[in-house]
Amino acid sequence: MSDENKDLGDKAEDAFDNAKDAAKDAAEDAKEAASDFAESAKETAKEFTEGAKEAFNTAGGDNKKILAGILAIVLGGFGIHKFVLGYNKEGIIMLACTLVLGVLTCGIAGWVIWLISLIEGIIYLTKSDEEFYNTYQVGKKPWF
Repeated sequence: MSDENKDLGDKAEDAFDNAKDAAKDAAEDAKEAASDFAESAKETAKEFTEGAKEAFNTAGGDNKKILAGILAIVLGGFGIHKFVLGYNKEGIIMLACTLVLGVLTCGIAGWVIWLISLIEGIIYLTKSDEEFYNTYQVGKKPWF
């Protein structure tokens, strides 16, 4: 083999080694970036969870009124607003009616429960703070 071919072979081998090293470096950089992103995502999720827990734990008086009203309008068929107000039996009734009777009646019972929840949510949000507190938290009026 001529010297020129040997030089080309050496150059090709060097280029291959350089490409191999560059690929290893790129893989390590990508792995490090993915690890940083995963850590950042975990931190953000942890902050969100702590904030949500704090919001639900500190929900009192006015906050419970707004929270219950919005949940009644948005997720009312599942009875979540009843659970927030401490009416567990009524919440289970609404959830069961939506899921079980909703299936048996081809959705009609589910729509009725959603309509009732919408009305309750509007009532919750239109009452004054004092009236809401006296009616639903002190007086424990479970329906309407």
